[in-house]
Amino acid sequence: MAYSFLSRRAEIIQSIRTFFINRGYLEVDTPIRLPCLIPEAHIEPEQSSGWFLQTSPEMCMKRLLAAGHNEIFQICRCFRKNERGSRHLPEFTMLEWYRAGIDYVELMAECADLLRFVAARVDCPDRSGAALLCKADWEYLTVHRAFDLYAPVSVDQALAGDLFDEILVRDVEPKLGKGRPTFLHDYPAALGSLARLKKGDNRVAERFELYVDGLELANGFSELTEVGEQQQRFVKERALIEGQGRQPGPMPDRFLADLGELQSAAGIALGVDRLVMLLCGARSIDEVVAFTPETL
Repeated sequence: MAYSFLSRRAEIIQSIRTFFINRGYLEVDTPIRLPCLIPEAHIEPEQSSGWFLQTSPEMCMKRLLAAGHNEIFQICRCFRKNERGSRHLPEFTMLEWYRAGIDYVELMAECADLLRFVAARVDCPDRSGAALLCKADWEYLTVHRAFDLYAPVSVDQALAGDLFDEILVRDVEPKLGKGRPTFLHDYPAALGSLARLKKGDNRVAERFELYVDGLELANGFSELTEVGEQQQRFVKERALIEGQGRQPGPMPDRFLADLGELQSAAGIALGVDRLVMLLCGARSIDEVVAFTPETL
């Protein structure tokens, strides 16, 4: 790491904490080593003596949310196997927060408030990233519209050919967040993850991702709280994992049981290392962490 970034990284993290504390959020601290995880075919977890290192704090935080802790946030370490590149680390820092009684539209607004707050308070040598975050007119773009604008095929064609992720990364993502941050929202229902389907249009899920200058920063949604539907999605994900030649972990039964107590809510995960990259004008994630795996 360029050690001049250490103090700026600390400033960014402290500004994040200040934002949430000022809004009455409770900072929580949940285990990172768990007996089971939410099954996700596109993420491979790291094992730890028969258990798993968390890929995100989502499962435990939503159980706290279901128990009545209505506004919570956490800054923590997460682990994902076989993820390494200029924007990826197998161990990274995640900000995650949840709020009861809101949906993804209100969550997008709060996300924008957070990033404007942080960008205005951190003194970084390259102000271009901060200037983008401080823009007043953020872009809201549906996934279908983004594919119409930037992709060689439609969303439906991409899904039918199992090419959605490839086309999104190659053709769509590099065009997003240019000149102003972009919320890419209303994902196809098949890619809803843990998001509920949109009221009045069950072809799409109330899910969004945030892009700034082609860099994905966050992924959020209105929470799916229907236990039966969530369990069916987990079964499908486990089948996909098995199809990849991997053994899925145990079903997260306690999470599903607690999910039945959860009312309307929204939650989001934001990559802290990537935010530091953006605000410091770094070209690689290696520049903004104290140690990379190769230096240990």
